[in-house]
Amino acid sequence: MHLTISNQTHDDLICRFGTKQGGDHYLLVPSLSDSIPFSPKSTPIWFLGCSQDGSFKEPTAITESVTSVAIKLTMAPGRKWERVTLQGDSPWIIYRNRLSRKHHGLVVFPYRDTSCFLASIPDSVPLSCLMLPGTHETMAFYGWPISQCQYKPLDTQLHAGIRVTDIRLSIIDGRLIAYHGIFPEFTPFADILVTLHNFLTSPSTASETVVVSIKQEDWDTELFPQLVHDEIVASPGGLQMWFLENRIPNLGEVRGKAVMFSRFGSDGCTNGIHPPIWPDSAKEGFEWECDGTLVRTHDWYGIPSFLSIHEKFSLSMEILNPPNFPVPTLSISFTSASSIPLALPPVIARGFGWPKWGLGFEGVNHRVGKWLLSQLSSDNAIRLQNAKVWHMDPDPRIRGWVLMDYYDDPIDAGIVPLLVECNFRGRMAGEEGW
Repeated sequence: MHLTISNQTHDDLICRFGTKQGGDHYLLVPSLSDSIPFSPKSTPIWFLGCSQDGSFKEPTAITESVTSVAIKLTMAPGRKWERVTLQGDSPWIIYRNRLSRKHHGLVVFPYRDTSCFLASIPDSVPLSCLMLPGTHETMAFYGWPISQCQYKPLDTQLHAGIRVTDIRLSIIDGRLIAYHGIFPEFTPFADILVTLHNFLTSPSTASETVVVSIKQEDWDTELFPQLVHDEIVASPGGLQMWFLENRIPNLGEVRGKAVMFSRFGSDGCTNGIHPPIWPDSAKEGFEWECDGTLVRTHDWYGIPSFLSIHEKFSLSMEILNPPNFPVPTLSISFTSASSIPLALPPVIARGFGWPKWGLGFEGVNHRVGKWLLSQLSSDNAIRLQNAKVWHMDPDPRIRGWVLMDYYDDPIDAGIVPLLVECNFRGRMAGEEGW
């Protein structure tokens, strides 16, 4: 059995089998993989950082109980990847990746605080050149299995790294309330605004920005825009907390602000980034122009059944690797889908049955995580098993805004860190404002 360990940090690492003081050990330099003959009895595994003088830093250990999950390879064939649970604070995050029955991988990334990851990105970077994790139907907590799309509150989502929110509202008794289709989601727009303000003004997260897509779920086209305006004005921060121009800003312009993305009103009577078109469930996607930026959008949600999950996944990821265009480009991709009765939101996002045990059908989320892990760890290079050590392929350039249902299922806290990591890959000095 072989274990390929990929060091995707910027530091030299020591991987030691056995104990912290003794046992076989391997030097893992940045952007290299090492394929190691491995026995599941070689537990625990220690990862140690090297200081500049070559000495070891304090290690982060994968405990024996976790090793039985991540290293002993006792998982059922259906589970293809997962984030490894580490004890205590760690400068890294580690993923296990099953490459074949007798070949598994560990991928080590630097730990990034998802609550404030934009603090590490230069002000000059346009939002179109970032990977921003998002949630579809951000406030849809009720109406399972037809209307519910999330289950964690907005504040939790924001601290988890969500930076694009999809707020759907209807007018109820003269106030704006979260709605999904025909089902009320009960949260007042005023409460949503308070949560956004608290996050964007907190000292620890004031470096961030949140794109707030607002979509009208009723038909009162005259009153709705006025109510949106009035409730924002009356909220903490008021209009001053919002970026309301119809263009894609640079990050420095919108730190501590919400970016309006309006899917209501008509041209000329609304504020913020305003798509002139939004075809319903366009399978091949659609394009529109926003003040010199080409916006490529994938929002095919009306898939026939769960049998189309793979096609849905493929289309939603392809758009994140755009070809080189002569104009700035923003990719917006919805990984969500829903149709009755064979493609309900929980089925599409999470899959059904027991796919981790090889019994059932993998959902979009699991496939997205596997794809991201493959891209970020240069999985194609890892599969070249004839060489013991080899250089990785160049970092992929994956950019866009990705809106998900049940964003941290079925791999708890697994997908969003991978999306965040995309912001630090494929960068060159002087490119994309970096």
